[in-house]
Amino acid sequence: MNAYDDRPCELGEGPLWHPERRQFFWFDILNRRLLSRDGGRAREWRFDRMASAAGWVDRDRLMIATETGLALLDLRDGSLGDVAAVEADDPETRSNDGRADRQGGFWFSTMGKSAQAGRGSIYRYYRGQVRRVVEGLTISNAICFAPDGRSAYYSCTKAATVWWLPLDADGWPDGPAQLFLDLSPEGANPDGAVVDSEGGFCCALWGLGAVRRYDADGKQTHQIAVPGRHSSCPAFGGEDFRDMLVTTALEGIEKPDALQGLPYLVRAPFPGLPEPRVIL
Repeated sequence: MNAYDDRPCELGEGPLWHPERRQFFWFDILNRRLLSRDGGRAREWRFDRMASAAGWVDRDRLMIATETGLALLDLRDGSLGDVAAVEADDPETRSNDGRADRQGGFWFSTMGKSAQAGRGSIYRYYRGQVRRVVEGLTISNAICFAPDGRSAYYSCTKAATVWWLPLDADGWPDGPAQLFLDLSPEGANPDGAVVDSEGGFCCALWGLGAVRRYDADGKQTHQIAVPGRHSSCPAFGGEDFRDMLVTTALEGIEKPDALQGLPYLVRAPFPGLPEPRVIL
């Protein structure tokens, strides 16, 4: 399997397929940069703070989660415009996972920079309002949404658990979270995730070099391997949404070989869904 791009990431994360630009984007969190390929040309945007996840607003702007809150990135000139400060006064936390929901909101998580226990939260931006919706996590990940927009998933990678959260018609939590998966008995660590067109939960497993798919009942149906050991997040894209970009990371690997930290493009046996536009 060939890598999609040859620039290794210390912590590759947050892949996104932009449906209007028809290109993948992904972050290298610890090196404060956003990467992409435009045709055969490598693109890169560098920031003055860590950034980790994005949703598309229009052709030229992305809503991005950063260590100080939400910002709008203009892809044409690389400028950042602050949208909302979130934990900006806490130098010990940063943003981590994130994804747009079906209603046009944007969910994003925070965590301690040293993965301090219980320091992680999940927030939702919706039409100008930011509200914390989950707290008390350690490494908050796997934010994604059912095709009908009436439920969300999220994980604590450290605890090896994935949770299912019911949502109301506007996309806000509508009841308590329920345990969806407990992967601790097998030592698997659920990282970033995305839901496919059939409602399958497709989750990268940190340390196992794989994306694993579970059906709505939590039964494993598929596993897709990638060469990067620390697989961190998948995203669907391409003409038929069966191109899956999987980010990986160098972080925590002693003497990594040339396969580590690169993004890998695989053909999934099932199609994904287009990412919704974030409504400002």
